[in-house]
Amino acid sequence: MNAPQARIAIIYYSSTGHVHRLAQGFADGAADAGAEVRLRRVAELAPDAAIDSNPEWRAHLDTTSDIELATLDDLTWANGYAFGTPTRFGNVSSQLRQFLDTTGGLWEAENLANKPATGFTSSHFPHGGQESTLLSLYKTMYHWGAIILPTGYVNYNVAAAAGGNPYGVSFVEEQADDAGYQKAVLEAARHQGERLAQAAVLLASLTSQPATV
Repeated sequence: MNAPQARIAIIYYSSTGHVHRLAQGFADGAADAGAEVRLRRVAELAPDAAIDSNPEWRAHLDTTSDIELATLDDLTWANGYAFGTPTRFGNVSSQLRQFLDTTGGLWEAENLANKPATGFTSSHFPHGGQESTLLSLYKTMYHWGAIILPTGYVNYNVAAAAGGNPYGVSFVEEQADDAGYQKAVLEAARHQGERLAQAAVLLASLTSQPATV
């Protein structure tokens, strides 16, 4: 029997690009570990007036318009998940939340169970709600029966350089001009993407084995 291959869906929402860059880091790490990767963005829900009020927001939306929108098929296809969202008052963005709220049918069919899932986020300040956003995101995965894969301190030096968040990879926008910090966070994203791919293979191989009594 051939060993299963990791199929990783990286689904995110990003307004001005920080979460998008983390998503790309996850994609690179998972691909380096031999995974098939689908990088998907969720639909923008904000009105044009709000988007146009921030030139960075409009520019990022236009620049990433070629990235496919996430669908439920991406969730069915994948055997590992990474979800990204900026903090919104310590919670998940409405754009990603809207997508997650469409997964009831897959949850009921148990198509989302027993798969590793991890999260990543970005906030303006170090204490801008990163941890509460990730914990809120994971509540959905608990209901799915997915298996949460936090960053922890599996590679302490990588985690520490990226800010030391054990719940998931996170970026502080206030430090966006620090090239060393940016590099460290992207390295953490790649490392977690690699771990996610490895966990997906391991769990897929376990769940594909016939049950024994």
